[in-house]
Amino acid sequence: MQITTAEVNKLRQQTGAGVMDCKKALEEAQGDFEKAIEILRKKGQKISANRQDREAKEGLVVCAVSEDNKTAAAVELNCETDFVARNEEFASFAQKVVQVVLKEKIDNPDNLTHKLIDGKKISDHLLDLMAKIGEKITISKSTYLASNGIVVSYTHPGSRLAVLVALEGSQKEGVHEVGKSIAMQIAALNPVSIDEKSVPQEIIERELEIGRELARQEGKPENMIEKIAQGKLQKFYKEATLLHQEFVRDNSKTVQKYLQEFDPNLKVVAFKRIQLGAK
Repeated sequence: MQITTAEVNKLRQQTGAGVMDCKKALEEAQGDFEKAIEILRKKGQKISANRQDREAKEGLVVCAVSEDNKTAAAVELNCETDFVARNEEFASFAQKVVQVVLKEKIDNPDNLTHKLIDGKKISDHLLDLMAKIGEKITISKSTYLASNGIVVSYTHPGSRLAVLVALEGSQKEGVHEVGKSIAMQIAALNPVSIDEKSVPQEIIERELEIGRELARQEGKPENMIEKIAQGKLQKFYKEATLLHQEFVRDNSKTVQKYLQEFDPNLKVVAFKRIQLGAK
């Protein structure tokens, strides 16, 4: 049967697929639009299946914050090349996905695929995008942070790294700017936790063992090994926990000192750092 230009354009507007892909899909479906859409989705599935051995290491990390500033979300959307990561449609889809995560408070990308965007499952949107772009596209991370105070987000230029940070205890004007500074600190220095009390036990044990081994390699007396290891652990806390780090905008003070100078009641209660490709 003869497929008209108007029919091809209509399918293209519905799916965003290329002209020739739409024409071929309509010809195969004998003019049936629903079948043609399914054919295009199957093309996306085929691309996904054929590229299972390909790594989607490029992409974007995007954030969204609720109107009341009490919840924020972040999503990592992956593709194979930086060229696609800079594609406007790819970026637009990432923004739509993060709005779903913000609204639904989804902390696992596996729970995203059946959610709807514009009345269509996210899994179907992914297939459509793969069919159009021709690359493997995945959602590797979705997370959110909620607070009784405020949550501030920061996206590093290039959209390959983002931070969410929750603060409580202050109603002072300017607290949002303080939160942004803390988020930038976390982006730059990647602390393992807020303070020494919140460092996971396995990290503490690892650092102590490293300290012991280094002391032995330096030939220190056995009765001094544990004391030396504890000293190195304290140094680790200073370098790797947020409140004890030197404040990047003024290294004459710690982050804790910076917070106290703004408002003694202000506290960082949680943070999340999302980096493209990082676990």
